[in-house]
Amino acid sequence: MYKDEIRLVISGTYSTGKTTTTTALSIATGIPLINALSAREILTDLYPGRRFQDMNATELMALGLKRMEERIREEVVLYQKTGSFISDGSVLNEWIYGTVRMKVGINPGATFTHRLAKAVLGLPARSFFRKYLDAYGQVANQHAKEWYTDAVHLPIEFDMDPDGHRPVSEKYRVLSDQELRTAFIDIGLEPKIITGKQVERVQQIVESYNLPIVVPIEEAVQLAEKKIQGNREMVAQRIIEQYSEPDFKEKVSILTKY
Repeated sequence: MYKDEIRLVISGTYSTGKTTTTTALSIATGIPLINALSAREILTDLYPGRRFQDMNATELMALGLKRMEERIREEVVLYQKTGSFISDGSVLNEWIYGTVRMKVGINPGATFTHRLAKAVLGLPARSFFRKYLDAYGQVANQHAKEWYTDAVHLPIEFDMDPDGHRPVSEKYRVLSDQELRTAFIDIGLEPKIITGKQVERVQQIVESYNLPIVVPIEEAVQLAEKKIQGNREMVAQRIIEQYSEPDFKEKVSILTKY
C-alpha cells in the first residue's frame, strides 16, 4: 500500500545502476528525487584539478561530510514541501565507504605502489580515523533511522563501469555492498533486494510499494539514461579541463598526507 508519505532510499555500492534506477523511479512516479550533488560534482568544486585516486584521508573526509550536508539539506527541503522523496543512496553510504577504506586501503582504485605507500605512511593516523568514523557512523545511523521509511538494495549485477572515475577496486565494491545491507538491517530497516534490468527494477519497486505511475516506466528509464549521460559527460569534461599531472613535490605531498 502506497503511503501518503514515503522516504525511500535506493541503496547500492558503486556501479550497481542505482542512479539510473532512482532517477527513472522518480520520473515514473512523480515522487521528487533528492537533488544532491554527486561525489564527482563535489570533487570539482571542493578540490578542482584533483582525482579521487590522488586524495588523502582528510580530503576524502571533507568530501564525505560535504555530501552528507548536501543530502540532509535536500531531504529537509523535500520533506517540508511534500513529505516524500526518493534518494539515490543515503547518509549511510559515505560512512560505509569510509569504514571499508580503512579495511582495504584509503585509495583502493590507485596503483599498487601508491596504495602500499599510503598504507605504510598512514599507520600513525589510523587510530584517529577509526574514532572519527565511529562518531560519523553514530550520527549517520541515527539520521537514517529517523528519516527513512523504506529501503531498496540493488546488489552487484554489473561489471564496474570502466570510465576511470570510480576510485574503488572490486574487493572494495563487494565488501561495501555487504556492509550497506547490514547497516540498514542494524537500524531495523531491512531493505528489499531488487534485481534485473532497469525497466524490471522500476516495475518491481512500483509494485512493491503500490506507487503511482505518471510516466510509462520504459519512457521514464529512457529519459533517466539520457539525463544521466548528459550530466556525466559534462562533469567528466570539467574534470579533464581542471586536471593537471602533479609534479614530483605534489606527488610526495599526496603520499605523505594520509
